[in-house]
Amino acid sequence: MGIVKAQDLGSTAREADLPEPGTIRIGSGAGFAGDRLDPALELAELGHLDFLVFELLGERTVANAQRVRLNDPSVGYDPTLLERIRLTAPHCSANGTRIITNGGAANPLAAGCAVAALLKDMGIDMPVAVVTGDDVLDQVRGTNPLTWEDSLPADNGEARLASANAYLGATGIRRALDEGAGIVITGRVADPSLYVGPLSHSFSWPNDDADLIGQATVIGHLLECGGQVTGGYFADPATKPVAGLDRLGFPYADVADNGAAIIGKLPGTGGAVTVRTCTEQLLYEVADPSAYITPDVVADFTGTVLREVGPDRIAVSGGKGAGAPADLKVTLGYLGGWEADGQITYAGPRALERAKLAAEIVLRRLERIHGFKESELSVEFIGSGASFRGLDDAADPTEVRLRVAGGAQSRSRASAIGSEVEALYTNGPAGGGGARTSIRESLSVKSCSLPRALTEVKVTHASELIDYEEAHDDHEV
Repeated sequence: MGIVKAQDLGSTAREADLPEPGTIRIGSGAGFAGDRLDPALELAELGHLDFLVFELLGERTVANAQRVRLNDPSVGYDPTLLERIRLTAPHCSANGTRIITNGGAANPLAAGCAVAALLKDMGIDMPVAVVTGDDVLDQVRGTNPLTWEDSLPADNGEARLASANAYLGATGIRRALDEGAGIVITGRVADPSLYVGPLSHSFSWPNDDADLIGQATVIGHLLECGGQVTGGYFADPATKPVAGLDRLGFPYADVADNGAAIIGKLPGTGGAVTVRTCTEQLLYEVADPSAYITPDVVADFTGTVLREVGPDRIAVSGGKGAGAPADLKVTLGYLGGWEADGQITYAGPRALERAKLAAEIVLRRLERIHGFKESELSVEFIGSGASFRGLDDAADPTEVRLRVAGGAQSRSRASAIGSEVEALYTNGPAGGGGARTSIRESLSVKSCSLPRALTEVKVTHASELIDYEEAHDDHEV
């Protein structure tokens, strides 16, 4: 199998300068499950990386992966993982770059087996290790903690508790790297921990040095969302223009043994790394910058200093922290019933009036014929200020997309929602078009806390993965 190069994908990236002696270069290869492939390939080929990180999990992502695994115990890991490894592993192997990813999702052991088999077929020698311990469904059922959202017991019988995944920290990743892994695959770990692990491994930092781990968490938080820090999520054409978003480069950090770092990107790639892009990402999803709680540390971002040291190069220092929390956050996944929706577009004069009439028709029919209550249904008029939930309505939009959504315990009853919307083609107001319907098994997500002492992190290496695969050839996991 030939090596795919960045130029094969139309890349304009150029080779990065070598990192300063004594520093570690760690790159972001993905910020979420659906992220682009080409920026990671560019980094693997041209970045002179020590580590490449693929962050592929969100809260609903891991819960949905658990649902998939219930139907087929041989899957449940990120469906893009093998392609990411196939593209980047030849360059990583040649360049001495090690890979860390949470792409194991709900089934990291199966992911490890699949990656090991792929590498064998490709003739690449990169030892694979898998970190497990985040699946805490039994522990949650045994202790039944209260959920954060509604203070009800996690397993209260209202919907089927199908999964519980704790946010692990960097300990397992560091252990796997200490023991020689070239690729580390995890399930649910905190996003910054994917970076804290390789940094603490490289510099032999004490796990209880809160300031070093706090600074590493700042670095991880800046890198974890990939193209967000290079201008992707930052960009606005009027107020914050960013060039080259179609070829956006992903970031890397050069990190010294005292935690000081410089965030950069490959020359020739699109986007920008500036104090402003880094500031926005530093505060992204942070409720209290003085107490950003992760499994590794309670990080303090308030003393962080961002300083431009060159084009697309931002120095980062000043992150601190306090001790690791006693409890871990857990994502709970619930299955129960079905969710459905129907959508149709009205355009031209009085589009909103016609969409509202269409909604009234659908609601009345769902109530009279199918037994729905209006409180069980959601109606949106997309294009008339729906995203603002009534705070800023568009007075006279020329195009409105009606969306009616709701749930039911049976698939057949839920499907009536989409059917009634689609029937508007010939039975509703004039000018409806582009109707679409969807139906899916209901998946809801909540959170709770679990004492760290109830979790156990385990590292499984390649030889043990072979034993695992042989033991589960019948797919009984």
